[in-house]
Amino acid sequence: MPKQYKIDSVAEFKEKLANNGIAIASQYVGINVEKVTELRRQLREAGIDYKVYKNTLARIALREMGMEEAAGCMTGPTAWAFSKDPVAPAKMLKQAGKELPFVVMTGGVLEGKAVTGAQLTALADLPPREVLLAILAGTIAAPISNLLGALNAVPRGLVNVLDQVRKQKEDGSQAA
Repeated sequence: MPKQYKIDSVAEFKEKLANNGIAIASQYVGINVEKVTELRRQLREAGIDYKVYKNTLARIALREMGMEEAAGCMTGPTAWAFSKDPVAPAKMLKQAGKELPFVVMTGGVLEGKAVTGAQLTALADLPPREVLLAILAGTIAAPISNLLGALNAVPRGLVNVLDQVRKQKEDGSQAA
């Protein structure tokens, strides 16, 4: 018969998986308490929940939710970062990994699908949302801008031709 705290821990993990867009597993071996506390504070300020779950209990929760392929990323002590924003925790954990080489993203769950550490690193390398939106707007606006340029070129060309004809007639009337 499982103990109540283990049942509660599995239920909490499943609830966090269901209510967040991303869950990132990270190793944290070799980091001291002060640095972990600082990392948790920074993550909490960004709206990211960072918590350690026993790997066996996390595997049970993942299996019960049909995401057991994500359990392969748990080796050794594993902390999980949960967030509704899929990019923020990846960026913050990657940055933390630069300062603290012991913090490594090993994998996780993104919108119900297992992701690898490499995929999370690629996600962290994406530019901010505002930059992506600006790139998208520029891409959408470019063909319209080119079309307007082409449409303006036709009357401009006609004006140039008429101006050349006028100049030729003026030159012809002066020569005569």
